[in-house]
Amino acid sequence: MARVALPKPEHITDPAVEGIFAWVTEVEGSVPNHFYAELNFPEFFTAKLGATKVLWEMGELTMEEIQHVGILVSQANGCPYCTAAFCTILNYGLGTAEDYVGGLLQSGLDAVEGDRLRAILEYALQVNDDPGAVSDAQVETLRDQGFTDKGIVQLTHLVSDFASYNTLNLALDTDYDYRDLWRELAGFAAS
Repeated sequence: MARVALPKPEHITDPAVEGIFAWVTEVEGSVPNHFYAELNFPEFFTAKLGATKVLWEMGELTMEEIQHVGILVSQANGCPYCTAAFCTILNYGLGTAEDYVGGLLQSGLDAVEGDRLRAILEYALQVNDDPGAVSDAQVETLRDQGFTDKGIVQLTHLVSDFASYNTLNLALDTDYDYRDLWRELAGFAAS
């Protein structure tokens, strides 16, 4: 049971909230519970989700790459809610095969093909685990994969953004509303 209310308004009157709900429904199939938890602070909800949308749509990473980061960072942070949410987006929203998503959860970096995606994920996991230990070589590897300073800043912010959602959902014990399959494959106990 979530530690805060999950207000589910019958009618959305704020165009910013309506736009965010439409956007997330397109990629996830419905509005997830954590969005309702965040509606307890509507002023921040629109700012935070607006910033997330910019991170997802205006940088150098593809949507598929972004979801890979979200999955592995959330799994590393022990957040079953977010891990499953990003698996849902990669599978449902982006049409990635369920077998591949399951393999990513079970094998992590070993399931990843391609130097670019591997460089992205290695950097993201390093930033998440110990940002002060990021090396010049890791940043140069991203540059070798075609990233400019904008893309490197985007990726670094993505890790922080995903970790903030992990923190919110873990601390507030947000009610789980995604496929149990993703939780199980990620090594989390069934709800």
